[in-house]
Amino acid sequence: MNSSCRCQRDPRTGPEAPQKKSWLRHVRGGADWILPGAMLALMPKCPICLAAYVALATGFTMSGSSAHMLMRTLTVLCLGTLALCAVRRVVSCAQNKQTLNQQPTPSHP
Repeated sequence: MNSSCRCQRDPRTGPEAPQKKSWLRHVRGGADWILPGAMLALMPKCPICLAAYVALATGFTMSGSSAHMLMRTLTVLCLGTLALCAVRRVVSCAQNKQTLNQQPTPSHP
């Protein structure tokens, strides 16, 4: 068999071949969604409670206004991270759909 013949090759073995995800990428993909969501769910709603948790965990004390600012900052960061994950998922799905539409369909004589 001639190796230069393109008709005998698998069309998915080339630069257009779908890449297999490693287990590390799967774990990271799940952690991208889980960590900010869990932080939002477990974060105390009271700034004084947040200040108490910070004091217990680190030994540093903070005022109520600093705890309030920290709480709002963490909330914005978590929501921004979740929004980024959602946008990345939508873009990825749109690119996959576009790639599927561009693949040639086999013709049957």
